[in-house]
Amino acid sequence: MSRPENDATSLHIDTSKPHPARMYDWFLGGKDNYPVDEAMGRQMLAVEPGVPVMAKVNRAFMHRATRWLTSQGIRQFLDIGTGIPTEPNLHQVAQQAAPTTRVVYCDNDPIVLAHAEALLNGTPEGVIDYVQADARDVDSILEHAGKTLDFSRPVALSLISLLHFVSDEDGAYELVSRLTDVLAPGSHLVISHLTADFHPEEARKVDEMYKAKALTLVPRKRDEFAGFFTGLDVVEPGIVAAEAWHPELGEPVPGQEDIISAGYVAVGRKP
Repeated sequence: MSRPENDATSLHIDTSKPHPARMYDWFLGGKDNYPVDEAMGRQMLAVEPGVPVMAKVNRAFMHRATRWLTSQGIRQFLDIGTGIPTEPNLHQVAQQAAPTTRVVYCDNDPIVLAHAEALLNGTPEGVIDYVQADARDVDSILEHAGKTLDFSRPVALSLISLLHFVSDEDGAYELVSRLTDVLAPGSHLVISHLTADFHPEEARKVDEMYKAKALTLVPRKRDEFAGFFTGLDVVEPGIVAAEAWHPELGEPVPGQEDIISAGYVAVGRKP
């Protein structure tokens, strides 16, 4: 196992405005968040009470996708936009099925770095690394990830609840293209992404909340989401709501039968 690239004590945590990763942590029942995150989280609950269940459904999709990928022989994962650790994390799911799995986590949130030791707690046979970098800094991510991952062999690139925080103008499609370009044939791209297609009025109100806090939120339509998979073969069942992607690979989230999740998910394979 590698140690984190940066020292958490040297990084400043901005608690003056809400942070998406900390809000997600609050929705999941975690403790690594601040009053400003909880306050906006409660505003969102007033608009859509099902948000905590949706967050758990999104997390459950990551677990199922990881299980499916390991069943396909994938033994390397690059997880960008990791978020605050919540067990079981990606490496725990993957290494349970295949102990030799190698995982590189990447995030730009200092709180995630502060918890990197938990992220690095894997099997003796496997390898885990953590890179502190912004998702848009593709060159730095690939340079550091290349110390742990062999990009001449298949890798699963995991972008869970990340891209709706990156605008088109800020290079959302370009960063995905640059990352997938370096992947070997047989690699996979895993994405979950917010959309306004299922809850348009609620999405409009949440968008106004984000704009009021000067936060970026881009809930994309289905065809816009599909654009991230250009040149890849989208595996069955295709582009679907999170709860509809291979539900047989995991236990249902309590309460999911009462909601329609607010995002699309898909897994694509590089030919």
